[in-house]
Amino acid sequence: MVISDSLGDLLIRVKNGYLASHREVDVPYSKEKEGTLKVLKESGFIKDFQMAEEDGKKNLKVELLDTGVRSILDVKRVSKPGRRIYIRAKEIYSVKGGSGVLLVSTSKGIMTGSEAKKKNLGGELIAEVF
Repeated sequence: MVISDSLGDLLIRVKNGYLASHREVDVPYSKEKEGTLKVLKESGFIKDFQMAEEDGKKNLKVELLDTGVRSILDVKRVSKPGRRIYIRAKEIYSVKGGSGVLLVSTSKGIMTGSEAKKKNLGGELIAEVF
């Protein structure tokens, strides 16, 4: 099966893992997904992740938080494969009054909107996670 929106697939798998009360979720590996998972871990949305290789294919095993409360309530994919959305550093906004995270793909890698704003970097607006 070919997935045209791999980052959207990652975010939805993590969200659905919380909805189904799973402890971990498996996702096919890519550097972009690894960068996104680093930001989600630093922001407190997931517990941890690690790369595993099974049958010659790399996967990312994502450990979800065991708090009993869903960490990710919703995910809004902003930039899509058919329509890319780019944003300047001055245009970066907060998500849900600061309780959410804006994921931005910059020239220095994937980071939160607040990090990108501090470093005065714009880029592709990936998603809003809250």
